[in-house]
Amino acid sequence: MSAMACRIALAAFAAIPLFAAPALADSDFPPAISVTGEASISAPPDLAQIDAGVASDAKTAREASETNNAAMSKVLAALKSAGIDEKDYQTSRLSLQPQYASNRPGYSGSGPSVITGYHASNRVTIKLHDVAKVAGVIDTVVAAGANDIGNIGFSISQASKLLDDARDKAIADARRKADIYAKAAGVTLGAPLSISEAGAPAPVFRTKMAMPMAATSVPIAQGEETLSVSVSVTWAIKPAQ
Repeated sequence: MSAMACRIALAAFAAIPLFAAPALADSDFPPAISVTGEASISAPPDLAQIDAGVASDAKTAREASETNNAAMSKVLAALKSAGIDEKDYQTSRLSLQPQYASNRPGYSGSGPSVITGYHASNRVTIKLHDVAKVAGVIDTVVAAGANDIGNIGFSISQASKLLDDARDKAIADARRKADIYAKAAGVTLGAPLSISEAGAPAPVFRTKMAMPMAATSVPIAQGEETLSVSVSVTWAIKPAQ
C-alpha cells in the first residue's frame, strides 16, 4: 500500500467516532421536562424548649461557685415541684470565669490587668410537652432565682407525618407545572425519570429570644410552624397524540 493510501485509511478510521457520537448522545439524553414542585404545611407547635439559668458574681472563685450552686439548686427543685419530669431538663452550660479590671468601664489601659472577681454561670435546657405551660414555667424558674433566660423554641412532634403530606402536595405541584409546559410545547408527559428532594427538611426547634422578665406573667406567642418541601422531577415527553 502506498503512503498516500495509508494516510487516507487512517483518516477514515479516526473519523468513525465523530459520526457515532450523536447517536449515543441521543440515547443518553431522552426528551424530557424538568420542574420543581413546592409545598408548605402550617400547624401549631406542641413542643417547647426553654433555656434558663443563674449567673453569679463574687470576689473569689469559691464564693461565686458556691453562690451559683445554691441558686441553681433552688431552680432545679422548683422545676421538680412544678411537675416537670427530670428527663426533660438537662444542664446545658456550666462556667466559672475570672473578671478583669480591663473589662470594667473607665479602665485606662495602663498597667497589668488585674482580676477583680469571678463570674459563675449554670444553665439548664427545659423541654415541655405542653406549650401552654411555657409562661408558667418561666415564672416558676424566675421566682426560684433564675436570672439568665435565653432562647425559647417551638416545634411539632408529628412533623414527619406533616412533611409526608407536604411531599404529596409537592409532587402534585410538579405535575401541574409539567402539564403546563407540555401543553405549551405540544407534547405529552410520560413516566417520571427522576425524583429528588432538595435539601433536608428535618424539623428543628425554631428559637426566639425570651422577653425581659417582669413582675407579671411573661406573655408568650407560640404562633405556627411552617414545614416546607421542594422536589425536582424530570418527566419523559413524547409527541402529542
